[in-house]
Formats: sequence, C-alpha cells, structure tokens
Amino acid sequence: MNVPLLDLKAQHAAIGADVMERVRAVVESQAFILGQPVQELEERIAEVSRARHAIGVASGTDALLLPLRALDLAPGDEVITTPFTFFATAGTIHNVGARPVFVDVDPVTWNIDPEGVAAAIGSRTRAIMPVHLFGQMAPLERLLPLAATKGLAVIEDACQAIGARRKMEGTWRAAGELGTVSSLSFFPTKNLGGWGDGGMIVTSDDRMHERCRRLRTHGGIRTYHHDEVGFNSRLDALQAAVLLAKLPHLPAWSAARGRNAARYDALLAGLDAVRTPVTDPLNEHIFHQYVIEADRRDALQAHLTARGIGTSIYYPVPLHLQPCFAYLGYRAGQFPVAEAAARRVLALPCYPELTEAQQACVARCIREFFGRQEPL
Repeated sequence: MNVPLLDLKAQHAAIGADVMERVRAVVESQAFILGQPVQELEERIAEVSRARHAIGVASGTDALLLPLRALDLAPGDEVITTPFTFFATAGTIHNVGARPVFVDVDPVTWNIDPEGVAAAIGSRTRAIMPVHLFGQMAPLERLLPLAATKGLAVIEDACQAIGARRKMEGTWRAAGELGTVSSLSFFPTKNLGGWGDGGMIVTSDDRMHERCRRLRTHGGIRTYHHDEVGFNSRLDALQAAVLLAKLPHLPAWSAARGRNAARYDALLAGLDAVRTPVTDPLNEHIFHQYVIEADRRDALQAHLTARGIGTSIYYPVPLHLQPCFAYLGYRAGQFPVAEAAARRVLALPCYPELTEAQQACVARCIREFFGRQEPL
C-alpha cells in the first residue's frame, strides 16, 4: 500500500471548488498585490492568534526576519534560540547581523529548555526566539517572565503551530498570543498551507505592527515615500484567497491529526524500540508532524521507503553543527539532547485525510522491521 508523507491532492479533492471560487474572484478583479483578500486574511488570522494585528508577508522566513529587523539589532547582539529546528529560525538572526545563541532542548517535547535559556542570557542578549516545534507550544509561562525581567523581546516561531494552545494559569492561550511578536508560515506542507510561499506576522504591540507593515513594502506606507530601507515581502492576493478558502477547515483538520496521532500511539504501543511523541499535559498539540524516536532509525526509514511509505527526518543535523555556523564556535556534544534527537527522529504520515487502513499499514511495517512485537 502506498502511503505518502503528505497527500495534498486528497485535500484539494475535498475543497477544490471552494478554493477555485476564491481564486477566480482574484483573477477576475486583476488586483494581485495586497488588497481585500490579504486584509481579510490578516483580520482572520489575528482572531485565530488572539492578537490585535497581523501582517501578511511573502514567506514564513520573512515573518521571522522582519520582526528581527524591527528590533534594530546591532552587530554582536544575541538572540537565544534552539538548535533543533528548521534553518530559518537561526538563519534570520544571522541575516539581520545578530548572533544566534543556542541552548539545548527538553528531552520529552524537544522544545527549548527554559533553564538553558536562563543560563544563556548575557549582556548582549536582546531577544528569545522559542519554536513551537511540530505543533506543540514551548513553555511560555517560564520564558515570558525571564524575558520581562531582562527587558528582552520574545519572538514566537509559530510557523508549525497555527491553532495550537497552551494552558497557562488555568487559561488557554494561543500560539502567537503572548509573544512580543510571532511568526506563521503558510508553506504548502503546513497545517494551513497555500499554493506557494506565504507567511504572517502577528502581534499586539502597536509599534511592532507599524514597523513590520512598513518594512514589508520597501520601508514605506505611502507609494514612493520611504522612511527606511525595507523589503519587498508582500503576501500575494492569490495566496490569501487560497488560505481564506482553507481556513474554515483548519479546526477539523487539526482534530483529525490529533485522532491520527492517538491511533498511532495505540498501534505502536509496547514496541520497545520506538518512542511515540509525548504531549505536554498543558498543551493542545496540533501535530504538524507526528515524530517518533526509533532505534536504527536510518534502516527503519529505508525499510518503510521500500514498502511505499513516506517519511522524513526533522532534523538530521542540529543547527549548531551546520557548516555555515562554524564561526559560532559550538562543538559536537555541546547539546546532547538535540544531537540525540537528530540521530533518532522520524516523521510518519499524519495528514487529516490519512485512512485507518493506511495507518495500520504503517504500523504493521514498523512492527515487521522490529520483529512483529504486538501492542500490549
């Protein structure tokens, strides 16, 4: 049985008519840059994120880059983040002239370790950038007080976590709600994905909102008037139309991912060579990825590939060991949890349209590899 890691064709088959209606309206208007669809999407995403403002930009990477630029970081200023994440998290810090400072991750959730963050804060620290990895939020209730005490910005990298929530002081808080500013990605593989690149900055900070909105259009709000040198980073109206058609389905898709995750947990139970994902009890996980830890991970991946099952490794090389960051002076063994995860993690298909038969096939092939140990 063929089981892809992600099946966007199945999603389109279910909602294609609604998407095309939205797209057709943009084509007929011939208004492709910013405009009503982008404004409407910004308003809707701000509601989802429980923030006052949202600014549509060209990619999730730019949704990280522009807020960093808005902080006016100087050479040598530091931003603390995790080495176990997609490259853009640290790459954008470098690209605004600041210095990424890495700390290790929690061994259960792989989100950034608050104790490591506290130890890494120094005189040049200007911001903390936690990543809500794979769809569950980092412990903001511990990170936000640290930042407030030191006067630091908190940039939530929520590119994998639109719609995720965390219970803090008895109240559910949304990804993107509490940081100084937060970043979302609409890359096609995301839980809410477009037909190309796209991103969104969300914030309740009025000054950050004004600055990022200006930075996305060459540093000016009025055409041909430039207060500073900015970027060309506008969310395309066609992408906004696609996302507006998909957005009403997001809660159901997230719920389906959660059901699929629970089914995998049951199907893989009792298999000693595999550790299924652990959800922090304070989190409402949206399972952008369902990521296991496995003995002989590379051989298992080859076994699954040979049987038509799609998988992926997020992430095979932690950022502190990437050649481009050698200048930072980190060494192998410095962040053992992140390094161990990079050797053992494997993402399994978990998309909403995944069938029970397909999941059973995935689990059966994993058990076959490890000797058919059955669930307890």
